[in-house]
Amino acid sequence: MSINCIRTLIESAVSSHSDKTAVVFNEKSITYAELFNKVNQVAYYLQELDLPKDSRIGIYSNKGIDQVIAVLAILSTDYVFVPLTTLLKPEQVEYIINDCDIQCIITDKKHVESVASINFNGKVISYDTTSKDIPSFEEIYKYYNKPYSCDINSHSNAVITYSFGVSGRPKGIVISHRNLIDSARVVSQYLDLKQNDVISGLLIFNLDYGLNQIFCTLYKKATLALHRFILPDDFFNHLINDKITVIPLMPVYISQMFDEDISRLPNAELFSNIKTITSSGGNVTAKMIKDCKNTFQQANFYSMHGLTEAFRSTYLDPSQVEIRPDSIGKAIADVELYVINENGKECGVREVGELIHRGGCIYKGFWNAPEQNAQRFKSVQILKDVINIEGQLTDEIVVATGDYVYKDEEGYFYFSSRHDDMIKTRGFRVSPYEIESVVAKNIPQIEQCAVFGIDNEQIEEEIIMVYSATNEISEKEILFELKKHLASYMVPGKVIYKKSLPLIQSDKNKINKEVLKQEFSAN
Repeated sequence: MSINCIRTLIESAVSSHSDKTAVVFNEKSITYAELFNKVNQVAYYLQELDLPKDSRIGIYSNKGIDQVIAVLAILSTDYVFVPLTTLLKPEQVEYIINDCDIQCIITDKKHVESVASINFNGKVISYDTTSKDIPSFEEIYKYYNKPYSCDINSHSNAVITYSFGVSGRPKGIVISHRNLIDSARVVSQYLDLKQNDVISGLLIFNLDYGLNQIFCTLYKKATLALHRFILPDDFFNHLINDKITVIPLMPVYISQMFDEDISRLPNAELFSNIKTITSSGGNVTAKMIKDCKNTFQQANFYSMHGLTEAFRSTYLDPSQVEIRPDSIGKAIADVELYVINENGKECGVREVGELIHRGGCIYKGFWNAPEQNAQRFKSVQILKDVINIEGQLTDEIVVATGDYVYKDEEGYFYFSSRHDDMIKTRGFRVSPYEIESVVAKNIPQIEQCAVFGIDNEQIEEEIIMVYSATNEISEKEILFELKKHLASYMVPGKVIYKKSLPLIQSDKNKINKEVLKQEFSAN
């Protein structure tokens, strides 16, 4: 078996730290030995399904220890794991199922009915016993006790994660076992993670940043303490009660944590265990950093910048966070970053150009999406005027990120804009087209509709929807309909009626969103 797969991390952890607590959730916990045993039981059952090699298995459930077991069990087989976040509506889940041909879904008692409502024809497994027709983890733990072994290739597909792209439909990015190991290794190194760390499992496991919580825990043989963020008070109790030392966050959570009266925050001395805070999935403001520094006084704050096409490009060292809070930092280990202009030449200091990612952490590509692959995964020849390419070597793939950045005199990178008009909100990338399509399909009274984002310090960008119709429609009525079809983070924060919308002079069929952005950004 390859040394570069998650399975080797599980086996290494149980061989040296079998009695150590691996995962905690509320009052429940599981040791590495118990985790390894349950992962083997579920993996054995999955292999007995006798699905074709590389079949996709989805996980559509709330967070819990069984969810972690399910993730690791799939990664202990020759199947491919597809996260299906419960934030998505059934019709969005159905699209992903059809797009990558999911053969089996692992779910929980709460979401069994949701799976049934989408006419899924594959196999369904539930954590809890729900009916005699649906096998459960409870039954698997009771009856499957045979030895289990596997042989994983590091370059095989491990995970397909979905995010929303310019086409308005989710696009899957294919991640190898080697990618997962590299991400755990690099992050563990620059965060200086230790075996005695307790990592907060706050983030959902739908994308690589959230999944990395699990893999870093295994890599360092640390402890993962799961938590579902509902109220700030509950989260602070989680940090104290679970003795958290490392907190992976997104900016939206930082805003929510410090939204309330600051006098109600627990005493900073209660958080003396916390040594590391990381943030990715959006811009971090000076206020967010200040709030974290005031409350988590012993913690180093790491601001990080990742890609859909590669796990991570940059991080900002804690020593620089207050000096240059707007910077996305410098390249992580094993990665080279270049900024080039439209002519392929390297940009000068503070000249904005496209960020090109070379080296480690590059994913395998988009699933069934040749146009997106051609747009993002490029030959290294695009850097021929920047680096020395010689020796007639086999071609190398780099990522043309679509992120426009510049570099300062000391080599620190700063984000400027996206090549497309994607909206970045609450740590998610949202396609305006996805929302506009739902409006066109489900609210026929609306004649024209434009969706765009405007800056909002707390959530990065607020989604605005402007529409025209014969008569104004109640905002509540519109939002009620949109909530039926869109994930919660995609629902517009404001819905605005105008008798007519501005059009682009050169194309009277297209709405001029820039004019609308300027109008409503000024309000």
